[in-house]
Amino acid sequence: MFTFIIVFLITYALFSISGVLFPTDLPYYATLKKPSWNPPAKLFGIAWAILYALISASVAIVYTKTDGFQEMTNSYVLILLINYLANQAFTFFEFKLKNLQLAFLDTAIVALTTFLLIYATIPYSKLAAWLLIPYLLWSCFATLLAWTIYQLNKTAKHAY
Repeated sequence: MFTFIIVFLITYALFSISGVLFPTDLPYYATLKKPSWNPPAKLFGIAWAILYALISASVAIVYTKTDGFQEMTNSYVLILLINYLANQAFTFFEFKLKNLQLAFLDTAIVALTTFLLIYATIPYSKLAAWLLIPYLLWSCFATLLAWTIYQLNKTAKHAY
């Protein structure tokens, strides 16, 4: 149980780090044209806090079931790493570079790698795979939202 808690906390901290490195630029975000179905800005932080907890629990389950990833395929670790890096890159693209096209492409990569991560997780733990379903759903929603925001702001300087 101690190992599970440590892996959970480390994973949660790693997934949360982009919010510290590249904080949300709320004044910039407020200037963007958004669809009527865009969630309130505060909802994003709540959603990601919950999703990071689910992701962290999933990783911790797999870690403990595979003797610290020793009995793990390289594909799981590679997919997890790509997903993590893409997840972290979004706030950099969206709020540091203010590049809506890259932000959209990044969310698509997050959604795709989340799907692949679920598939790669199933052999180790069905529960861990199920814990990633909300992440997949939110990532698909985020991809649609990012595409829509990009399209609505295409002619603006910050859309690229």
